[in-house]
Amino acid sequence: QLQLMESGGGLVQPGGSLRLSCAASGFTLNYYEIGWFRQAPGKEREGVSCISRGGGRTNYQDSVKGRFTISRDNAKNTAYLQMNSLKPDDTAVYYCAAIFSPNPTVVCGLDQKRYRIWGQGTQVTVSS
Repeated sequence: QLQLMESGGGLVQPGGSLRLSCAASGFTLNYYEIGWFRQAPGKEREGVSCISRGGGRTNYQDSVKGRFTISRDNAKNTAYLQMNSLKPDDTAVYYCAAIFSPNPTVVCGLDQKRYRIWGQGTQVTVSS
């Protein structure tokens, strides 16, 4: 069974940091493009960041550029989202997702309809 499991969420004060992890099981993450998405209360799910299969290309939503960093460790079959300078508007359930990518150099995308494997999500709350 192909599964993704997020961890690392929690309650943090504005300006703080969290690192989310996305661990894959049942498949090798090496061959997959990875995306992070989030859904705030009362809002639609939106793309946050993605990383190409090879790790050399990344993409970010404008609101998180310069604050969030996506990365992957294929040896650990895990992807990460480092979130710094967190704001209350970052409060949401964060999901990781994966899509098989035959080309390691193709630019990844934040169109969630493309992604086929999804985690259950982890709650991030930014509040004082």
